[in-house]
Amino acid sequence: MKPVQIAPDEVTPGPTAGPMLKVSLFWRTFILLALLIFFSSVAWLQMFRTQEYEPRILRNAHQIATVVNLTKTALKNSDEIARLSLIKMLADEEDVSIQLREPTDRSVPFTDSSLDSRLVDEMVKRLGPGTVVASSVNEQEGLWIGFAIERDSYWLQMDPSRLKPLGGSAWLMWLSFTTALSLVGAAIMAGLINRPLKRLSHAASLVREGQFHGSPLDEAAATSEIREVNIGFNRMAERLAKIEAERALMLAGISHDLRTPLARLRLETELSVSDLQTRELMVADIEQLDEIIDKFLDYARPESSDLGPVLLSGVISRCITPWRNNARLRITVDVREDLQVQAETVELGRVLSNLLENARRYGQSPADGITRVEIVARVHDGWVLLRVRDQGPGVSDETLKNLTQPFFRGDAARTAATGSGLGLAIVERSVQRMGGTFSVFNNSAGGLMALMKFKQAESE
Repeated sequence: MKPVQIAPDEVTPGPTAGPMLKVSLFWRTFILLALLIFFSSVAWLQMFRTQEYEPRILRNAHQIATVVNLTKTALKNSDEIARLSLIKMLADEEDVSIQLREPTDRSVPFTDSSLDSRLVDEMVKRLGPGTVVASSVNEQEGLWIGFAIERDSYWLQMDPSRLKPLGGSAWLMWLSFTTALSLVGAAIMAGLINRPLKRLSHAASLVREGQFHGSPLDEAAATSEIREVNIGFNRMAERLAKIEAERALMLAGISHDLRTPLARLRLETELSVSDLQTRELMVADIEQLDEIIDKFLDYARPESSDLGPVLLSGVISRCITPWRNNARLRITVDVREDLQVQAETVELGRVLSNLLENARRYGQSPADGITRVEIVARVHDGWVLLRVRDQGPGVSDETLKNLTQPFFRGDAARTAATGSGLGLAIVERSVQRMGGTFSVFNNSAGGLMALMKFKQAESE
């Protein structure tokens, strides 16, 4: 039969959630600590500004106003010769320059910020109206105070750093250094918090895979809370290991204790019942019981751990061999010959056999009663998407949600045969044991579709 072609989007799983930002615990803790440090620094700077910086600037403004008033008084009460000598002494010893103020002078007001405006208002208040405070005169930077003595006007030039007590950019360097040091400390703190949780996460992943003694946690940790968690986790892993061992022993006992009397019962039935039809019905019932026991054992079987490259076409070929001569079951395969998946050969064969048996029982076409099954595999982003689809009546949406639940049987359209209700539950559990995913859909063209996703194995 000609292989069925399928578009890539037909084997792509259903809609996925949109992109979501996922941050590890380390980075979340680090970011929160960094934000705390940042806002604390901002609050500290604001407090310094209101409690220390502004009062100190205002005090300096008062001192400058005092210098200007003293200079004005000295100049006013001195003659021409003494005034020149005073101006020279102030320039040499106090770094204060006094120049005549011309109407053509170009000045830039000292009002770059709200704090500068307060300083200007305070100095004008102390020096009197008509006082001018500028940041540059005739393109010469400085702290310029313009005042008048009788009919003459003067500029008094001072170092503007008198109003910047933090010493230029020194405070910014210290702030950057302390911030960097704080961030290093935050990273160390976040690492100390994150490290035991990473160990716990790794140990939990090993327990999930059935390795109960793979990575015991440190029971002598310095932190009491971490120590208690580690002790509790180790005891839990030991208990789970004991339960797993007891389960394996119980399964072995069930297999022996149930199958032995069933074998005797079948032999006695064949020998003692003379009616052929009755004997065949009784043997069929016994075989069904034996099959149900197999289902229970498969579902409760311990985890598989010996995964490796498996040739998918070879496993499919072995699984469909028993059905090749069945006129009521037609199977179409569209799988690349060299395609390999990361799985376990026997486990993958059991999965496909369960799906084929499920399709044989419940996937008959309503038109002619023949079961048609399509097996298609495609590669997508390093994963193999394997689809098994029948053309039967499908199931209701409510039933679809529960098909992989243990002991659940579908609606009447797909329950013509009796069973344990474990078929698809066993398939889902087996696929998950091999590191894959399993889902069931109603196909838009009719029938039920099982979609499996396995990690692709590299071809040798």
